Amino acid sequence: MPLGLVLTASLALAGAAVASGQDAPAESQADGEKLSYVVNTKADAGTIERVKKEIAKADGTVVTSYEQIGVIVAHSANAGFGDTMRAVEGVDTAGATRTAPLKAASTTDVGKPKYLKVPKSATGAEAKAAAKAAGEEPLESLQWDKRIIRADEASRISQGSKKVTVGVIDTGVDDTHPDLKANFSAGQSANCVGGKADTSPGAWRPYTANDYHGTHVAGIVAAPRNGVGVAGAAPGVKVASLKVSEEESSLFFTEAVVCAMVFAADHGVEVTNNSYYTDPWLYNCKDDDDQRALVDAVDRAAKYATNKGTTHVSSAGNSSHDLAAKEIVDDSSPDDSTPVERTINPAECLDLPSMLDGVTSVSSTGAKNAKSYFSNYGLNKVDISAPGGDRRYQMPEEPAKDGGVLSTMPNGDYAYLQGTSMAGPQVAGVAALIKSHHPKASAQEIAWRLKAQAMSVTCPEEFDPDGKGTYKADCTGLKGNNSFYGHGIVDALAAVKK
Repeated sequence: MPLGLVLTASLALAGAAVASGQDAPAESQADGEKLSYVVNTKADAGTIERVKKEIAKADGTVVTSYEQIGVIVAHSANAGFGDTMRAVEGVDTAGATRTAPLKAASTTDVGKPKYLKVPKSATGAEAKAAAKAAGEEPLESLQWDKRIIRADEASRISQGSKKVTVGVIDTGVDDTHPDLKANFSAGQSANCVGGKADTSPGAWRPYTANDYHGTHVAGIVAAPRNGVGVAGAAPGVKVASLKVSEEESSLFFTEAVVCAMVFAADHGVEVTNNSYYTDPWLYNCKDDDDQRALVDAVDRAAKYATNKGTTHVSSAGNSSHDLAAKEIVDDSSPDDSTPVERTINPAECLDLPSMLDGVTSVSSTGAKNAKSYFSNYGLNKVDISAPGGDRRYQMPEEPAKDGGVLSTMPNGDYAYLQGTSMAGPQVAGVAALIKSHHPKASAQEIAWRLKAQAMSVTCPEEFDPDGKGTYKADCTGLKGNNSFYGHGIVDALAAVKK
């Protein structure tokens, strides 16, 4: 993956007076630069058809519409398109989903992948036989993360149901990987880039091997116990690919995320994993017309899916931010043009989709069960935690070799990555185990059970991993609900026993 695609940890936390979302740069596009917009209306056919006509009058073109939630995706080169649409009767919010088509990143992994040189003895027929005899996968001894969440023990009781699918909203999944293809659901997969679902065969796959993020996430969720490579948190469930990243830039724009969530809901996907934030804003401020429309659109899509039984799991982010603070300095937005430093109030400016109501937000822990140095945190902002790795300060015990999380990569490879991106799919896998065990449970009940069954962790007396204050953070709250771990570390064994 190009360096520009890797989200690195931000150290900025303090700031002056809290600024509004209006402190972001003014509209930079001129006439002739076509942008994508979401136009959010009342969810009735009459209003939507009337607004579509107004879109045409304002020099816009409708790409697609989601009448279920009242979201229209449109393109326009009219620099005043947003203002014009916001004045239309029946339009609740409208805004541009981007500022300029530049390369940037929004997935929530940290650093370059560390590839594992896998000998043929770990993937061939002998490996399968040995794995069966030992009761574990050939590379499972390197998966310290699965032992922490007790997924190895859970698998002896239940590996999950083939009737349950986790949708990986990401950069695409290589379903030809020998450690994924048995559990892949092509009928529930699509390419949602641009806001309209493309279900043609293979459209859901990554563009290149550099777009590895979604494939790595998929293996964490549901790599099968097939005598090959690694094991997922829920090795018996299905995994689908909902590709939302733009080619070359890997940006995750609002219209693609809306498409993916609605598609998941309408195609029976029980759990979605969201290891990203929605570009181009790290935090979307409701007092900005454009950003408010993005919050509105993604929130509508998420709620629609939740009401149809889809549980959403999302990574909390890698900026070492306290999401419950009164103010946060964001110097990375917009990430598709020139970022401008701004101080935001996280109570009003949301990381999408992680900070939406009804979405399970996941912080990251390392091999020693301490908060990962890079992980965001926040009392009543983080719901649960899971192993996402910490190569810098938390190395696992032997025989594990690396502080990152080992999983699948395109072209049959395996690699270690770290980030809240790797923590989220652990929880998504466990959510799938709960759904398998309780098939009639609602999305809300699945989210509640994740928290109720988590392994509680007490706040550390001090958190300063390098001893220099670089990542110093204060943990607040109680053992059963605190700012570092939420309700605790996710528990796969409890998911199949309770």
